[in-house]
Amino acid sequence: MNQALIKKIEAEQFRKKAADFNVGDTVKVHTRVVEGEKERTQVFTGIVIGRRGIGLSEMFTVRRISYGEGVERIFPIHSPMVEKVEVERHGKVRRAKLTYLRGRVGREAMTVRERE
Repeated sequence: MNQALIKKIEAEQFRKKAADFNVGDTVKVHTRVVEGEKERTQVFTGIVIGRRGIGLSEMFTVRRISYGEGVERIFPIHSPMVEKVEVERHGKVRRAKLTYLRGRVGREAMTVRERE
């Protein structure tokens, strides 16, 4: 009974059109930022280095190099604060998690082969 009720409540929260991307893809994540009474859209561009979770709690991690430092952000896929996820380029990887990119420096830190 409880599981059915939880699934029914979660079904209302799901994003209608989920973005189609995988680990290794370079994406632009458009997020809504509220500053006081104003609201604006902020874009975070980087490589998807991992996905985890199922259902409503599914999340993905995006990494980029900003001023020589690695920056990672974790976004919930079904969050109302994430407006959209645009795929800039599809990457070809052979792993589920790209944590090895954390140890790289410079251009090689953002290098993932492009999918044909």
